[in-house]
Amino acid sequence: ILLLLARLGLRSSEVLSLELGDIRWRTGEILIRGKGRRQELLPLPREVGSAIARYLQSDRRSRPTQRVFLRANAPLVPLTGPASIGHIVRRAMVQAGVERPKQIAAHLFRHTLASRMLQQGARLKDISEILRHRAPSSTEIYAKIDMRSLEKVVRPWPAHGGAQ
Repeated sequence: ILLLLARLGLRSSEVLSLELGDIRWRTGEILIRGKGRRQELLPLPREVGSAIARYLQSDRRSRPTQRVFLRANAPLVPLTGPASIGHIVRRAMVQAGVERPKQIAAHLFRHTLASRMLQQGARLKDISEILRHRAPSSTEIYAKIDMRSLEKVVRPWPAHGGAQ
């Protein structure tokens, strides 16, 4: 789940809706059911596919549901609601000793992916495509430039002269 959030920038609802048939093992792709009933086929990074395969083989066990992710404790039913993903993320962050904002959990991965891509020189248009946004203004929210990055490209204000 964490790799899907971090590497593909999926929303909690997109992780929850994943079904076994959405993973195209032979072609290395994954079908994402996004907002507004949009469906998109994305490349499945090797590390993400390997993690999902390990989960399916050792943790999920055979169940009469097509949903990929199930509760870890009985009853072993599909995860429901974005809060379940948020709980998993918060628990992982606590275990890793990572401090996070109080109300943000899974969405933090999406923001981090966009910010990292921007810092590595990606265009907002490309980031928007990865995050599957319809409007560029949506991407701008995630791709905020931090002050350290801005200081590298801003010219210093003249100490003497210039507009007063």
